[in-house]
Amino acid sequence: MSTPLSALTLALLALCIGQASAQNTGPKTRAEVQAELREAIRTGNMPANDESGRMLNEVNPSAYPPKAMVPCKTREQVRAELEEAKRTGNMMAPGETGCLLNELNPSAYPPKAVVPCKTREQVIAELEEAKRTGNMPADNESGCMLKDMYPDLYPKK
Repeated sequence: MSTPLSALTLALLALCIGQASAQNTGPKTRAEVQAELREAIRTGNMPANDESGRMLNEVNPSAYPPKAMVPCKTREQVRAELEEAKRTGNMMAPGETGCLLNELNPSAYPPKAVVPCKTREQVIAELEEAKRTGNMPADNESGCMLKDMYPDLYPKK
């Protein structure tokens, strides 16, 4: 028998299991899961029983306690970030281009740091290794590597 409450309970349980696996803290006890469920019911941090994908506290915020405020940046921190963005051109250009100012006019801003590239010798060595091991795409659109298509031609690891 499936009721809206049991579906919500299962959804919350899946959410809790997902969080536990992300934290690698090991399996939770029954008491821990029940405590999390009570807390989710209290705060409305459970999926609403509709297709919106919103939580109960988003659908009816006045029925639940307000969420804790995230520490904000100070006015000075925001101003410093704005000045740095102006200096480096790391701000959106006006209009609908979607580009940053330093992308439209790179000579007006300090150059970005260049990441060191591989030398020609390093690239040639990598190519020779890939040829030797068959770790190269085949000449078709299958996406297979040569070593997968012709396993007898290449050494096994």
